[in-house]
Amino acid sequence: MPAVTVLALALAACGVPKEKHQATLDELTRCRGDLDACKQAGEEHEGKIADLEKQLADMTSDRDEQKSAREGSEKLFADVQKNLKATREELEDLRRQRAEAEKRLQAFKALTAKFQKMIDSGKIKVRFRNGRMLVELPAGVLFASGKADLSKDGKTALGEVGAILKDFADRRFQVIGHTDAQPLRGSKYKDNWELSTERALRVTKFLIESGMNPANLSAAGAGEFDPVGDNGSEDGRQQNRRIEIVLVPNIDEMPAMPEDTK
Repeated sequence: MPAVTVLALALAACGVPKEKHQATLDELTRCRGDLDACKQAGEEHEGKIADLEKQLADMTSDRDEQKSAREGSEKLFADVQKNLKATREELEDLRRQRAEAEKRLQAFKALTAKFQKMIDSGKIKVRFRNGRMLVELPAGVLFASGKADLSKDGKTALGEVGAILKDFADRRFQVIGHTDAQPLRGSKYKDNWELSTERALRVTKFLIESGMNPANLSAAGAGEFDPVGDNGSEDGRQQNRRIEIVLVPNIDEMPAMPEDTK
């Protein structure tokens, strides 16, 4: 039985006047209506709160995604800047290497032009070897077998060489003696290394006598340990018996060394 009906019967049984009875019923009905309205309003507000919470969650998610995207963009930008800097440095390094190579090529061309007549006659060779530019003279032209005394033809050839090298007053040269791998027989030198060193000294001193600056010359012997030919054949051994006059690079022609990172 509805609560309003029960309340109405209870009021009638208590002898409550009809007017008061009706007023109470009306108030009760109004209160119930207000209660239902409040309940409905509460449910609507709960729905709005749920919607707002969802919107907040979506906005938070969007903000996090945007933050992540922004951080990703910033990292990408930093990486691009770093790569660009490295590429520019590599380009500058390549330009320096090219300039250095062009300097060496110009020096080689100048030296070759000076020696062209001797090259054409077969007295000498001018070439690059192991990154070094050098003038090569066959030992057979300069020395007798197992000897370090300069021959007449050897002195003539070295005189021509010295006259040309004097024009390169700002350059330094190293004279290097080389032999084949055959053991020495009937020689006062105990091994090829000693023979090659003595030959280099004799050539160096002759170039100084020809007018070259002693400060621009040095001598060394390599023995049989830097061959250019096969010591198993006569032709190869003949190639290995030689004197090399190496053009020492200036410091600005040498490749840049890495900086000390300690």
